[in-house]
This record gives sequence, structure tokens and C-alpha cells, in this order.
Amino acid sequence: MSAHQMVCHVADAMRMALGTKAASPAGGMLHRTVLKWVVLWVPLRWPRGILTRPELDQLAGGTRPADFAADLAQVEMLLSQVASDRSSRRPPHPLFGHLSERAWLRWAYLHTDHHLRQFGR
Repeated sequence: MSAHQMVCHVADAMRMALGTKAASPAGGMLHRTVLKWVVLWVPLRWPRGILTRPELDQLAGGTRPADFAADLAQVEMLLSQVASDRSSRRPPHPLFGHLSERAWLRWAYLHTDHHLRQFGR
């Protein structure tokens, strides 16, 4: 994943969190219970190579990179919108199912941090 693809992927993930981009469901009861708790609340870095839903994959159905500055501005706006949106009507996460507002915010932080670390340490 290139830096530009990562920017578009994170933007698509935030669109998913806001309910403006659909992502097909995956996983089962284990994902919606134990794995959800571990991923969101155990202080471990997420491993590299985790597959994403095709709708969020820039090589499949995700938003294709276009103009880097415009895509970067878009992801910044979407991250701000997710952080400030106090809606209790967010869609279910494709893997973890229903998330509380706190869990959605935690996921948004961890997901973004995971991808930013791809280009750092």
C-alpha cells in the first residue's frame, strides 16, 4: 500500500464509520465478542497484513487515489467529522458488529494509527 492509497483507505474507513460508505459484513460471533475486545482494548499494535473488506481496498472497490492534496484534505475532514459526530446511529462495523460511540472512536484512532505507522517505526 502506498502512502496515497493509505490516505484513501483511511478516508473510506471513516466514510464507513459515518455510514456514507457500505462495507460487506465478515466474521462471526468470535469477531463480535472476543476479538473485538482484544483489538480495541488490549494495548498491542495491530499486525501488518490484515486484509480489509473489498469496498475499502484501493485495489478493489475502494476510492482510487487522485490528487494527493485533495485526498489528504478529504481524510482530514472525515477524521474530524468522525471525532465530532456524536451520532448513536452508526452502522455496524463489518467485523465487530455494533460498537458504542466510545468503541467507534477508539477504532478510528487505532485504525488510523496502524496505517500511519506503516510509514514510520
